[in-house]
Amino acid sequence: MILFNSAPSQKIPSVVSTVNLNRYMGMWYEIARLPNYFERKLKCTSANYTLRDDGRITVLNKGYYLSDPQKSTSSRGVAWIPDKMSPAKLKVQFFWPFSGDYWIMELDKEYRYVLVGDPSLKYLWILAREKKMDDQTYIMLLGKAVANGYDVKSIIRVEQDCN
Repeated sequence: MILFNSAPSQKIPSVVSTVNLNRYMGMWYEIARLPNYFERKLKCTSANYTLRDDGRITVLNKGYYLSDPQKSTSSRGVAWIPDKMSPAKLKVQFFWPFSGDYWIMELDKEYRYVLVGDPSLKYLWILAREKKMDDQTYIMLLGKAVANGYDVKSIIRVEQDCN
């Protein structure tokens, strides 16, 4: 297995040119992520996206506690595309007035997997429609992350062993 060391010098990640929001909607399972405060005690994390009548997206993130997998937590937010000329650069908000960047850097043509990050290079997720991902796809996505400036040495493979 190829291990990625450090990322090249800081740069702004590139994003895909088009996103079909209708195809993007639905359940995504978290395959891997960079460590972050809000998911530090969770496994079996997922995100469910629902298109709203106003064109925005309801985001429902859910995860189960590592210490007690019978207990879960969830957070509801909203996402939107601030610039229609850049449909892969979304904003997401869970707590007003704060919002974060949700940039789609790689998206499978069949919408089976996605690589999402932000321009600060602090946040990175690999998501998939299935709970497991083959190693070849996973390594390819890690390579895309490194090419976009991410340091993936501390990436966490997310356990998806909950019911």
